[in-house]
Parts: sequence; structure tokens; C-alpha cells
Amino acid sequence: MTLRVLLLAGAAILPLAATPALAAETTTDSAAPADQATSVGTGQSDNDTIVVTARRRAETAQDVPLAISVVGGDHIDATGAFNVGRLQQLTPTLQFTSSNPRNTSVNIRGLGAPLGLTNDGIEQGVGIYVDDVYMARVASSTFDFLDVKQIEVLRGPQGTLYGKNTTAGAINITSRAPTFEPEGRVEISGGNYGFFQGKAAVSGPLSDKVAVRLAGSITRRDGTIYNVTSKLKVNSQDNLGLRGQILWKPANGVEITLAGDYSHQNPDCCTQVYVRTGATQRPLNRQYAALAAAQNYAVPSTNPFDRMTDVDTPLRAKNDIGGVSLRARIDTGIGTLTSVTAWRYWDWDPSNDRDFLGLPITSKSQNPSHQDQYSQELRLSGETGKLGYTLGAFGFYQKIRTLGLQQQGAAASKWLINPTNALSNDPSVLNGLTANNDISFKNTSAAIFGKFTYKVTDTFSIQPGFRVNYDKKDGSYSSVVTDGAGNLVVFKTDAAGKSLNTKREAAQLAVLAPQSFVARFSDWNFSGDVTAAWDVTRDVHLYATYAKSFKTGGINLNGVPADAVTGVPLLDLATIKPESVNHYEVGIKTQFLNRKATLNIAAFRTDVGNYQTQVSNFAVGNIRGYLANADKARSQGVEVDTSYRPSERFNIYGNGAYTDAKFVSFKNAPCPPELSGGKAQPLDANGVPTAPADLPGTPNGVSPAQCDISGARLPGVSKWSFSYGAEANVPVKLLGKDGQVYFGFDGNTRSSWSSNASPSAYTNVDGYALTNFRLGFRTEPSSSVGIDIYGWVRNAFDVNYYDQLAVASGNTGLIVGNIGDPRTFGGTVKLTF
Repeated sequence: MTLRVLLLAGAAILPLAATPALAAETTTDSAAPADQATSVGTGQSDNDTIVVTARRRAETAQDVPLAISVVGGDHIDATGAFNVGRLQQLTPTLQFTSSNPRNTSVNIRGLGAPLGLTNDGIEQGVGIYVDDVYMARVASSTFDFLDVKQIEVLRGPQGTLYGKNTTAGAINITSRAPTFEPEGRVEISGGNYGFFQGKAAVSGPLSDKVAVRLAGSITRRDGTIYNVTSKLKVNSQDNLGLRGQILWKPANGVEITLAGDYSHQNPDCCTQVYVRTGATQRPLNRQYAALAAAQNYAVPSTNPFDRMTDVDTPLRAKNDIGGVSLRARIDTGIGTLTSVTAWRYWDWDPSNDRDFLGLPITSKSQNPSHQDQYSQELRLSGETGKLGYTLGAFGFYQKIRTLGLQQQGAAASKWLINPTNALSNDPSVLNGLTANNDISFKNTSAAIFGKFTYKVTDTFSIQPGFRVNYDKKDGSYSSVVTDGAGNLVVFKTDAAGKSLNTKREAAQLAVLAPQSFVARFSDWNFSGDVTAAWDVTRDVHLYATYAKSFKTGGINLNGVPADAVTGVPLLDLATIKPESVNHYEVGIKTQFLNRKATLNIAAFRTDVGNYQTQVSNFAVGNIRGYLANADKARSQGVEVDTSYRPSERFNIYGNGAYTDAKFVSFKNAPCPPELSGGKAQPLDANGVPTAPADLPGTPNGVSPAQCDISGARLPGVSKWSFSYGAEANVPVKLLGKDGQVYFGFDGNTRSSWSSNASPSAYTNVDGYALTNFRLGFRTEPSSSVGIDIYGWVRNAFDVNYYDQLAVASGNTGLIVGNIGDPRTFGGTVKLTF
């Protein structure tokens, strides 16, 4: 059955009293108490209580029996965390890596998505939701946050309460809703590097039953890297966002909201810069130093923090995102019925320089994509006696079309063909060699899910949940290769399977190989969880959770390895098995000092069988990476979240996480770059070979087939990570207005982490600490027109750090990296009315 729009019957709103739970939650919204939410009868002031909807009902964050971090909209603005990438600086268990919007991964506790090139045929383990609408591709969620009320980051499997299954967690973004009282917000920011950001929102009634809200934002910033070839600054920002909502309340207990949004990004982006070179096991004449010398080439700087590049391909990262949703909420005699119908699209139009150098090796590399997704969710929630319930159903249909292109340039022959081969001195062999790739993907998903709360006593409850899920995926991959004259380049063999290709054709096929295949995957899964929640006292809550979850299987749609002579793809590698997840978690949530302080602790362990991970074959050709299943991976650790607000004049928070995430068993992993061209050997947990490194290279520099990296840590996750901050204010009268002068800071620290599918000494990212400051004046919340004027500095100590390191294609020993932002500073004026 093909589903484009599907029904769901279920729901999610258990009354607040049904589950006084516990969890590890981060009340990080220190910057703007007025935006934290409203009191729900906990005895706190409105400014101290945070209300969340993570479990599809309104409840205080301290009463949620799961690990959750909450960041308010004004705190997001004050810290400059205006997208998911910057959100990780406020939530220490969130990991975000991106070389461009399409090649983005979001992980929680080290789990979620493989680090590396995006593959259209797999799904994310971290779900991103905006106003109940699931964003299927991470690239489609790289928009600037627009008119956000708050963001909740949930840790651990969430399949029994969310429409789309997620095994690692969810990011739940809630926009400010239309109001029947007129209000507006205007915010203007400017800073160094030509930074400008403008935001505006207006809301009010059209009638006594209809209200509307309109919001928009624009962000511009010069690039932070200078391209000596184009004489332009690259890796800039150029974002536009628009959002509109119409709320209709035709009767008591009925709310219908129609929302539409559009986001356009068109920066000169994205490039990675030279970081270092490292020795491989290949012959010296096939390593970076010799190859560069042979073409009299030198990078503009060997210091990556000079922020210089010489890439010779125009950069483009055009990203269009949008959609429409219709949400209806109806109070009935048996509970609250919620329906969410949505359509979304994503258009990606890139241009990259994938050799990362000023040499015309790879002259074109781009994978423009278009995605459409349709979803329908229904939820029914209520309670009767001691039993509260959530029942739901979810339907989802997605289609993606990617038309990729890779073309080699005039320097490719000398760089990519073995120097012992005379063809390496003939530029025409590879110049103009082109692979045109056509990738199609369709995904149908349907689920029935439920969550129940049974109050054994007034202070103790049992909360079981279930999910029945069906996934079907159909994909095709086709790559057609032509030479510089437009002639087809194909594999030729005789009846005995012996190659008939000329030496010239063989050299071309070693770089870009034609391939075509069709693959399908379908599967049913049953999963569930159970939570025990105990209110020890009014301010002390305990919980324990076990979840059996899964991450659906997928299809390799970047191409797969093939027979070296015939080119026949190894179709057993075209599909990836589902992940099997067992998750255990215990937590305690406390309030003390007259509820002015919180201390929350969560301990967790997640075991993943058939862990889906990126495999890089270090080829220069169109097959740059594919997916495989590691036998077993594991993430375990402890999270501590605390906050203290002794008075309205001061607040402080601190959150920390210890995460031990590793491959328990992965014996057929790709080898790290230092072993390219040699024999496979085991590595220690830091990616260092446990045997002597002076292995003889094979005659033609072929990489070993596999390495045993069992025990090595997972990529992308730091063992230690922290976020922290404080704000103090004093009452003053300024500009004839009663208000506050305030000073605040926010910081985050993370230890070193691995930035390669297999740990490598060359791609280990050193830990770093970033600090932001702000100083300003704001009027009292009771003012008819609220004024907030402040200056800010981010990365105040100008720390040099990497967002990501990567092994350049061809595996010559070249390591490139995404450079983190330098120190930036500026000012913001915000008006609310």
C-alpha cells in the first residue's frame, strides 16, 4: 500500500496530575524569564516555571519522566544560537556536525546518524519536529530559528509518543502561537564580519474567532575564510525565513491552525581548508607531498587558522525549504483529539570543490536534490480513573530525486594515476571525465503507537508504551560515465570474464566507474518501553525506564563497491539491516532551597545491534562512501543538570555529561588513512595502530580491505561536555524607563572527539571551550513597550577550533577541516509591544 497521507488515531495528553515524574532536565533559559512559560500550579512564579509539551501535553519540565533539556526563545536569541548547529553549545549531549547542509548529522549521546556523507536511503535516529511536524531530512532543518517560543531536546528513544520513530532522541521546536491580543516583536542585530540580522513578528485578531501571526527573519554575514583564487570571502551566511499562522477557534474546545513557512539560504559556502598531511602506507610518490611537488603546487597557508583557501570551483549552497501544515485540536467526551496534516519540500542546489585545493583535480562535484514529504498524524488522549492513555497512528510518504555530477579536471591525471604509469603525464586521460548520477528514493512508513499511565498510588505510576511500525523503501542508483570527448566509459569483458578495457579506459574506470542497480527494503517492527515513576516527595522524583527500540533499515544510494574487473555491483551491500536498540535509564529530579534550585541526574546505557555506520573506501570515484552494519555499539554515561535562582536579580546554571560511546564489535571496519596502502592491523581506542606502522605498501597502493576497530570510540561524540552560564541584574532607571542593567555569560566545553568513521590519529579533534558575554539594559516586563538593548561578544577569547576534520578523497594523506567561527561581536536592539 502506498501512503502519501495517512491517518493516525491516537493521542497524547495525560493530565498533569497523572504522572508526577522525574528526569534529568536542563532549565537553561536564564536570559529571559518572561519567555519561560506560565505557572501550572507548582507554587513557583510564572518566571520560574518551564512548561513543556515533549510528551504531547502541557506539564512542568520537572515533572517529566525522561531526560530533557529546555531552552527558551529569548535565551536562544541572547546567546546567538539561531540554528540547530549552535544549539549544541547550550545542550551538552547534542552533537552536530556539518560540512554543508546536505552533509549534516545530528546525534544525541553519540547516537543518531553516521558521521560523513549523507545517504538518501537512510533515516535519522534523532527526530526534529517543528510544531508537531516531522522533518525527514536533517538538511531541511538547517533553517534559522524563527519566532521560537522554546526548544526541548529529549534524550533516548521516543517511538511510543512521537509519530516517526526515533531511537536516540528528538528536538521539539515550538513556535509562538497567534494571539487574540495584539502584540509584536522587532529585533535588529549588527556586528563584525558584516553581520546583520533582522527579526520581526506581529500577532493579533482578525475577528473574535480568528487570529493571525506573521514572522520573518533575515541574516547576512561575510565569510570567515578568504579565497585567494576568487578574491572573495567564503563560508558566508545568507538566510531568509518567513512564517505565517492562522488560528481559528470556531467553538469552545476546538482550535484549528493553518501554518506555512519558507526558508531560503544562498551563501558562498561551503569549503574545508588544509589542516595537515599525514603519512600513509602508499608509495611515497603517491602521497601528498610528492604529488603537490610534481605540479609545483603549494597551498596558500599551512596554518588553517590563517583562514585561507585557494579552491578553484565556485561555491554554492543554495537551500530552499518550506511547507504547509494543518493542525486541529478538539476536546471530545472521550479525550482530546489532535490531527496534524503536513506537506514539506526541500530543494538543494550546491557547487563544491571536493579536492579542496587550487588544482583542477575535481572540477565539479554537486548533488542537487529535491524532496517532498507528506505526513498525517492523529492522536487521542484522555484518562479514566487511575488510567491515562495516549493512542495514535502515523502515516508518512517521502520521495527524493538527486541528480549528481562529478567531473575531473586538467590536473587529475597527474594527481590520481600512479606516477609509474605513463598515462599520468597525459592530462587528456582524465580531463573532462564525468559521472552523471541519478538517484531516486521512495519511502512509505506507517505506525500505531500508544502510551499509558497507571497510577498504582497517588505517588507511584507505571507507564508502558508500544509501537507497531511498517517501513517500505524503494531506491535506484545509476551512474553514467563519459570521457572528455563525450564517449561512454564502460566495463568490457570477454566470455571468460577477462577485462577487454584499454589501459586508458582502465585508468578512467579506476577514478569514475559506471554503476546501476535497484534495491528494495521492507520490514515490520514491534517495540515498546516501560517507565516506573515515583514522587518521593513533592520536590523529589525518581524514574527508571527500559525501552526496546529499533532504527529501520535502509538502502545504500551513494553507490556500492563492485567487482574490479566486471564492474558488477555487490548487491548484498545495497541494503542495510535495521538497528536493534536496548535502552536503560534511571534518573532523579529534585528541587530545593524553597524551589529556587534544581539538581537532576540521569544515568543511561544504550546497546545497539547492527549499528549503521559510514564506511569510506577512500576511492576518488563516485563511490565515496557507503553504509554497513557494525556488529554492536554501545553508549553509556551520566548527565547532571542544575540551576539556581536565589532571587530575580541572579541566576546560574550548569549542565554536564559523561558519554562513553564505542564500537563493541566492529571487525570489518574501514581502515584509517594511516593504513591506506598497507596491511590491515588492529587499532587501539585512540585510532593508533597496535602493530608497527612501517608496513610495506602494496605495489599499486591499494588500501587494506578492513580493520578491526572493536573497542574504538564512536565518531562525533566527546567523552566530557559541559554548558554553563549566569546572569546578574540591578534595577535602574534609564531613558526615563524603569528597568535592569544586566550582565550575562554562557560557555561550553567539550573534550576531544573522533571525526572519522574509523578513529584516526590524523582526524582527532582537540577539545575546546567557548565563552560568550552580553551586557545590556532592558525595561521591566510590565512596560507597555519592552526595550532590550545589549552588546555581545561570542567566542570571546578567540579560541581556534574545528567543527569537523575529514580525509580528502584519494587518500593522499591530506586532511581538511571545517573551521569554527572566530571571535565575533556586535549589538542588538529588541522591542516588544
